[in-house]
Amino acid sequence: MKKFINNIKNIGINLSENQLNMFQKYYEMLVEKNKVMNLTAITDYQEVLTKHFLDSLTLVKVIDINKVEKVIDVGTGGGFPGIPLKIAFPHLKITLLDSLNKRVNWLNEVIAILDLNDIKAVHGRAEEFGQNFEYREQYDLCVSRAVANLSTLSEYCMPFVKKDGYFVSYKAATANEELKEAIKAIEILGGKVEELCSFNLEDSDMERCLIKIVKIKNTSKKYPRKAGLPSKEPIK
Repeated sequence: MKKFINNIKNIGINLSENQLNMFQKYYEMLVEKNKVMNLTAITDYQEVLTKHFLDSLTLVKVIDINKVEKVIDVGTGGGFPGIPLKIAFPHLKITLLDSLNKRVNWLNEVIAILDLNDIKAVHGRAEEFGQNFEYREQYDLCVSRAVANLSTLSEYCMPFVKKDGYFVSYKAATANEELKEAIKAIEILGGKVEELCSFNLEDSDMERCLIKIVKIKNTSKKYPRKAGLPSKEPIK
């Protein structure tokens, strides 16, 4: 935990004892549930602190969190980056979206046990929620560490973002080629790449690239397309 505290201080984040206790409890719940449900391949304590918790919080390298209120985490899986962001920045109002109902139920259990407010996990596909007026273009920020190519991921995520809001994709450091192939899709969906931030995650061999996309115009109502199409036929 000392390493984790130092590493987050290096990116400008200071946590209270209560917040650190929340991260500890979250870790314990994650590894316990992982015995019966596939949530993460990483279970070592130090690696979870670095490669899940610290990694989630590196968002501060490209986004001024104080200017953000509503956030959606698409394809949240084990709750990353949404839950770490909520623990560290309690003012955020966060929606965790995942397509597996068992995971969603567990995430809501975590939220209840950690006594977090203004955060909920919802079950569904991004293609369907992105066409729902309750969610479409309602968020200041969309984040995703989901494993999908950037063209597909942009179609999942951009419809949730308000004009002048942001979509930040957590990618591997080798994302340059992927970004080149996704530029047209990003533009069609109303976005513009504003920043590419590559770095090595402290105390690990993990390389990270944060792709920051600003929403400059509303997304056409034909996007996202019906379930399955964005992954089968990415916009080119």
